[in-house]
Amino acid sequence: MKIRDFLKTKGRPVITIGPDETIVAVIKKLVDNNIGALPVCGDDGKLLGIVSERDILKECLNRSDAINITRVKDVMSQYVAVITPDKDLDYATSVMKQKGIRHLPVVVGLKIEGMISMRDIVNIRLQEVEAEIRYVGLLQRSTHRRLL
Repeated sequence: MKIRDFLKTKGRPVITIGPDETIVAVIKKLVDNNIGALPVCGDDGKLLGIVSERDILKECLNRSDAINITRVKDVMSQYVAVITPDKDLDYATSVMKQKGIRHLPVVVGLKIEGMISMRDIVNIRLQEVEAEIRYVGLLQRSTHRRLL
């Protein structure tokens, strides 16, 4: 599928932020739209940069005294989607998509066994596709040799 085709099916416009808007405005847009990054655009619509969750975290660490006294329990999500080790990657992907999350704790009972991220899944799928491509290439060379 071409990117242009994917964008047509995505179903929502690009949410952007202006370069002179505040970090609070960025955070509000990220949270309200359940996204992780915003393109920064000028009044003419031209892309000037991008601001992500990590950019915000770095800025908070560098500038905020409040993070020295804020407790994790005051900001954490208490209702956590989890997965067990016996589930497959397709199920994990489905849970992440349905819940709008990118990180999924792997648990046995209530004990954490690991974490899986959407990036992990993408990397695994990429390795699988690369292996399939190599295998198909080997098959084609083998078949070609037998015909000679």
